[in-house]
Amino acid sequence: MTLDLKELQKHYQEFPEKISLVKKVLQRPLTLTEKILYTHLFDFKRETIEQTKDFRRGESYINLAPDRVAMQDATAQMALLQFMLANQIKTAVPTTVHCDHLIRAEKGAKADLTKAKEENEEVYEFLAAVSQKYQIGFWKPGSGIIHQVILENYAFPGGLMIGTDSHTPNAGGLGILAVGVGGADAVDVMSGMPWELKLPKIIGIKLTGKLQPWVSAKDIILKLAGILTVKGGTGHVLEYFGEGSKNISCTGKATICNMGAEVGATSSLFAYDQKALKYLEFTQRKEIAELAQTIEKELTSDQLVLEKPENYYDQLIELDLNELEPQINGPFSPDKAWNLSEFAQAVKQENYPEKLTAALIGSCTNSSYEDIDRSANIAKEALELLGEDFKAKASFMITPGSEQIRATIERDGQLKTLETIGAKVLANACGPCIGQWKRYDINIEENEANSIVISFNRNFAGRNDSNPKTYAFVASPEIVTALALAGRLSFNPLKDSLVNQAGKAIKLTPPQGEELPKAGFVTSQENLISPQENKKIEIKLSTKSQRLQLLKAFPAWDGKDIQAARVLIKAEGKCTTDHISMAGSWLKYRGHLANISENLLIGATNYFNKKQNQVKNQTNNTYQEVPAVAKSYQKQGIPWIIIGDENYGEGSSREHAAMEPRFLGGVAVIAKSIARIHETNLKKQGMLPLVFRDPSDYYQIGEDDLLSILGLAEGEFKPGKNLVLKIMSPDGQAKSCQLVHTFNQAQISWFRAGSALNLIARRRTEH
Repeated sequence: MTLDLKELQKHYQEFPEKISLVKKVLQRPLTLTEKILYTHLFDFKRETIEQTKDFRRGESYINLAPDRVAMQDATAQMALLQFMLANQIKTAVPTTVHCDHLIRAEKGAKADLTKAKEENEEVYEFLAAVSQKYQIGFWKPGSGIIHQVILENYAFPGGLMIGTDSHTPNAGGLGILAVGVGGADAVDVMSGMPWELKLPKIIGIKLTGKLQPWVSAKDIILKLAGILTVKGGTGHVLEYFGEGSKNISCTGKATICNMGAEVGATSSLFAYDQKALKYLEFTQRKEIAELAQTIEKELTSDQLVLEKPENYYDQLIELDLNELEPQINGPFSPDKAWNLSEFAQAVKQENYPEKLTAALIGSCTNSSYEDIDRSANIAKEALELLGEDFKAKASFMITPGSEQIRATIERDGQLKTLETIGAKVLANACGPCIGQWKRYDINIEENEANSIVISFNRNFAGRNDSNPKTYAFVASPEIVTALALAGRLSFNPLKDSLVNQAGKAIKLTPPQGEELPKAGFVTSQENLISPQENKKIEIKLSTKSQRLQLLKAFPAWDGKDIQAARVLIKAEGKCTTDHISMAGSWLKYRGHLANISENLLIGATNYFNKKQNQVKNQTNNTYQEVPAVAKSYQKQGIPWIIIGDENYGEGSSREHAAMEPRFLGGVAVIAKSIARIHETNLKKQGMLPLVFRDPSDYYQIGEDDLLSILGLAEGEFKPGKNLVLKIMSPDGQAKSCQLVHTFNQAQISWFRAGSALNLIARRRTEH
């Protein structure tokens, strides 16, 4: 077991006592989300709880003390480079690093892992060395995807954790409140500082009924994505309850929590129940299960909340699982939801490429034993009825979520069945889910239009293979498997038949699958380097390295309003962190700020010419690539601003999307609305994330305008007080509009210091 049992015994012993005190002060029943948040107040005492009595969800900030931090290798590089500036001896809370993002899918698991170790040797050695120096657990490449490894080893009911990846809430399937954050937030917690969070609103999701044949947990969140849209959960925790939730496996719940990120949710959470108990026992954490059992009634919302949910949740959604059917979401957005019964017609009406070029299952979202067993069940039936020569009509790939899953499905035969049907097994890593996929089956360079179906979580244009003309659709692993066998997007396994080369036709029966392996998991921790004290380790980076670069502190605010700033880009439409700082081949530069800044906003669409990576340099009236213009302004000492559309910065927790504009001289992002994690990341780096009070003011900004932000001077910049944007047109006409911000007093201090890290380092030096 990789958790400290003594610490957990203390946690479970104190949990009911803390809840009792919170209820006594607040004098009302609590949701599960509130129980976890309030028991993790940074300074837990009656006076602190008293101060929260007037707090408002969605407005007030609270300081919290998470139990642990988790980082994946792509984000860990920059987070640890920042942590090295904080002058710490070791991390203040248990922390782990997981090597899962830098392994490119190409030839298959063994070859791809070997190549990744060669290509990324410098980065892996750096991460391992820093981990040993600061007593951080280090999971080697090949061990698995961060979220699956966390679920198998570290998640525990009633806990609070943060992770530098937007799908950290995956662990909510086991009853822990897990939140995706930027690296600067992680550095705060690792340094022993409080983690500041805007008190989230809570959406209660009541599940009734029972999942029907061909319907899985995945379909619940796909349906909800269609209901809430990609920003409908912003600033909220999605808290699931109801009789319908009790029949969903622990890993099925994790799938649902994982994809809460696709609706912008702060986190997602299920109560502790017998499914969680069973999963803990199967993953060799029986002691934790026994501890959780002793306070079972506290690991769910209070009875009054469950009886009258409309009185305690900010929004209530009821979903009858008896009526839910399989879903397919896409293309290009995870909230574009279709019922399977409607999808074949939609393919024709929308003119989607019907031929399926690739089908992929697994990833952090859907790689449980149950997922793979159900998929293998479909493949097994096809082989038995259509012959051993029958193969999937589309390229079929499997990404196991962890070595534990891979080894177990190899032992139990599912892997062999899937390989017999034509599947290629990829490394236990993120791979195609995050753009780490080298395709040969289509012409990527010519942006060949094609359709793929995935059981992953995101399907933004270019997300999986860098081809903006790849139509990616998200579905459950069993639906993906059925479509792979048929080779066409319009196939409906509930009514259509599979046909072999001899013309024999069969209709598939609903898949069956075991939640957990009857013989238990094949377990091993040989891929883990456990935390241990090693103060003698020196971290040295070559100045010639193209992968790693020591950081320098950003300059402090000069005490003045921002005057005559240029518009770097006015982004039109969806501008996710993938558009701001692409992944894929750029992942290799995640530890080198200068190099990765060369991808700043190259995927965003310029409002003024409808092109990508072509913006006007106002100093010479030529159109150039975005990073080149940013550097040109920076060299001349000219401040610049990004103008954004709705939900600017949605998507992954990519901290680089906030560090790059700061590094290249940006001072502010002004948008119609800004995604939660990205807004926090910008604040942490000393940027100004601001929102037009009137969204229509977005259209007032011209390509050659000079922008000034007024109201920043000492004593003027205050929480709740709007700033003013002065817009000066080339013809000399001036106009102004109001800008709304969400800075509190502590965050204003970050801005003045130049970044949150500057403030931490300064305070450490002073003390």
